[in-house]
Amino acid sequence: MKPNTRNSLILALLAVLMVATRVNHWTPIPDASWAVFFIGGFYLRNWTRWAFPLLMALAIVVDYAVITRQGMSFWEHYCVSAAYWFLVPAYFAMWAGGLWVSRNYSRSWRTLGLTVVALLASVAVCQLLSQGSFYWLSDSVQNKSVAGWAANYFQWLLPYLRTTATYVGIAVVVQAIAAGASKTKPLPVRNDDAKR
Repeated sequence: MKPNTRNSLILALLAVLMVATRVNHWTPIPDASWAVFFIGGFYLRNWTRWAFPLLMALAIVVDYAVITRQGMSFWEHYCVSAAYWFLVPAYFAMWAGGLWVSRNYSRSWRTLGLTVVALLASVAVCQLLSQGSFYWLSDSVQNKSVAGWAANYFQWLLPYLRTTATYVGIAVVVQAIAAGASKTKPLPVRNDDAKR
């Protein structure tokens, strides 16, 4: 498969995954947005200039559609404040983690270790930016304090890490299967077999 075809397919799959899971954050299937950006950084690193903004715009469009479909104003929703725009650097932290793994990728167990480290760091930074900005900048949180912020940060860190790691883990398994399949080459045709 040609690289552009492969990347287009991956981008389409990531977009579908994000839309399917982001439309309602409270369904039994958790939101895959953080994982989408991490996986996107890994597979679409040469398309970062436009693939990241495209997925970011898609996330905003989905949020807008979900909020307005409920009969609410987008700008007056609980989750939308000045902090909402911190999702751009927060999601780019996830993308950067995937980029870093991609740049250091090899078919070895070492890459799995790098993926774990990158995922932990990316989720921690993404949570810091998204949760921290919401805590400090939105009007939704009363009686702000460093202790309250830290408690809230750690309360939500593990659930977000678990969800993101589940999706990325599935992608790692798919990548391992695909890499294994690409190592398998068809047996060469011998001349006497070709004549039959």
